[in-house]
Amino acid sequence: MANVVVIGAQWGDEGKGKVVDIYTEFADDVVRYQGGNNAGHTLVVGDQKVVLHLIPSGILHDGKRCVIGNGVVLDPEVFIREINNLKASGRLQDDSALVLSEALHLIMPYHKRIDIAREAKSGSKKIGTTGRGIGPAYEDKTGRRGIRLMDLLDEKAFTRKVKDVLEEKNLLLTQLLGEKPFTFEEIYNEYMPYAEILRKYAADTSLLLHKEIKAGKSLLFEGAQGTLLDVDHGTYPYVTSSSTCSGGACTGSGVSPREIHEVIGISKAYATRVGSGPFPTELEDETGERLRQVGGEFGATTGRPRRTGWWDALVARYAVRVNGLSGIALTKLDVLSGLETVKVCTGYTYNGQVLDEVPASLEIMEQCRPIYEEIPGWTEDITKARTMAELPENARKYVARIEELAGTEVVMVSVGPRRDETILLRNPFGK
Repeated sequence: MANVVVIGAQWGDEGKGKVVDIYTEFADDVVRYQGGNNAGHTLVVGDQKVVLHLIPSGILHDGKRCVIGNGVVLDPEVFIREINNLKASGRLQDDSALVLSEALHLIMPYHKRIDIAREAKSGSKKIGTTGRGIGPAYEDKTGRRGIRLMDLLDEKAFTRKVKDVLEEKNLLLTQLLGEKPFTFEEIYNEYMPYAEILRKYAADTSLLLHKEIKAGKSLLFEGAQGTLLDVDHGTYPYVTSSSTCSGGACTGSGVSPREIHEVIGISKAYATRVGSGPFPTELEDETGERLRQVGGEFGATTGRPRRTGWWDALVARYAVRVNGLSGIALTKLDVLSGLETVKVCTGYTYNGQVLDEVPASLEIMEQCRPIYEEIPGWTEDITKARTMAELPENARKYVARIEELAGTEVVMVSVGPRRDETILLRNPFGK
């Protein structure tokens, strides 16, 4: 029995969906513990592409329970649409395979309207939010004004709590943001039908997971976004609104830290970022555009083109440190095939100084310039490789250099988007 956390080791979009999909074979329960439908996990199974925003990637496996924990903020409309799409495609036949924490917070209509309006008024200071209402929902959670799933399932509680907050939300919308207000009736009429659909999925998921662990079951914790977008440890304020690091797996699920055995960080063989914020290795040239096009670097949630750059050892070491990474799953190595030279960032320069760690100050990081080490590339198609021995020598050297610079082992190498286009070097579940 082992419980494993999978997190993003960069700025998100690292390929967590595929890695979780592979590891699900060895787990009994897959737990999503933070974020909302601002995440987009893309999986390619056979010739079909599946994009999931809320439901854990493990839903594509039979006999696995998928749990959405208390740390997630849930848009009921999006969740129900995902369920319906999965059922229509024959990928979800048993409702008991999905469980929602009754303590999770709901994204309300005013959260989305506030989110979009704020971003529109931010001008050059935009954070790069997806406009899904994630941030405002977390604000209300922290401010003790949130509406939880258990409230929605109790009509009287839902009515009272929405009425309590609606006057304040409407003042914000109309007087500060210049937007239309909401009536209680339109929110009530939209959300009460959701209650009857969601009721069968609601449970005390912390207790459920505790019982699973006691029974010797294996849990896989699935994070969204990435380490550098963590609200505490990321490039604040250009971050998401939740704890994307490994510690969030415990606070967002109600499972003790003593029950976590491995933490696997997902890292692309290069780097990408969506939205604003510092990105020292960003490439705004032909190579950057090549990485974007070959890697399909467009947001699964928003469709926005991602910023691209070379792999950054300082970011990798930072992720190892704050998450306690026991291994790295390296994705999209195949995207680098055909490049004569591949670069890795081994340090930054700032005001004549050489830095070998990510600076805490955003202002300093924005002025950092990368120090590169060049590594010979390879031209071979590597998508058919299933062992390290089948990779070109230069590709093997590149992986070895990443291990050396990051300070932890590479436990998986993805050589293509399909589930089977993977080299599994060590299984964190020990199976």
